[in-house]
Amino acid sequence: MLSGWGLVSPIIAVFFTEQIEGGSVAIAGLAATIYFLTKSLVQIPVARFIDLKKGEWDDFWTMVAGTLLISVSAFLFVFARTPIHVYLIQVVYGVGGGLAYPAWLALFTRHIDKKEEGLEWSLYYTATDLGAALTAGLGGLLAATFGYRSLFVIVGFASLAGAAFLAGVTRKLKGHKIALKKIEIPLAV
Repeated sequence: MLSGWGLVSPIIAVFFTEQIEGGSVAIAGLAATIYFLTKSLVQIPVARFIDLKKGEWDDFWTMVAGTLLISVSAFLFVFARTPIHVYLIQVVYGVGGGLAYPAWLALFTRHIDKKEEGLEWSLYYTATDLGAALTAGLGGLLAATFGYRSLFVIVGFASLAGAAFLAGVTRKLKGHKIALKKIEIPLAV
């Protein structure tokens, strides 16, 4: 997900100034403010909620919901034409971040190996930073070649791929029980 957004993060202000009616640097700045304000207002209550609930399934589903909202916001940028569109999408993006990040951080922290906290956090951030580094230049090239709207579709699908990747962590969740029983299905011949 973060690598997908790495495609557009370095150039999104250019999109706001060049592709949005009446776009300006001020609109780009306000859009960032709206995202961070929304995320900040959402994440503390979400963090309290998931901390108070026993188990990790609430964390997992909160993370999935947030990741899906982040993905949806990429697709919504395809239709953005005015500053108000940008601001509303930034609210959706901020709510997604406010759901996804505290839940992911809680899950990751609970599964860190003792006495390896610094190393494992640095490995996580190195992987995400390298993904963003690899995609940053590519995003500019894609926007120049195919246009911003195509780039946002790519970002949306990359973000959805990240959401699909989350299914792989379900086996590691505390309290996970295999609920599948052997099911025999008679075949009609």
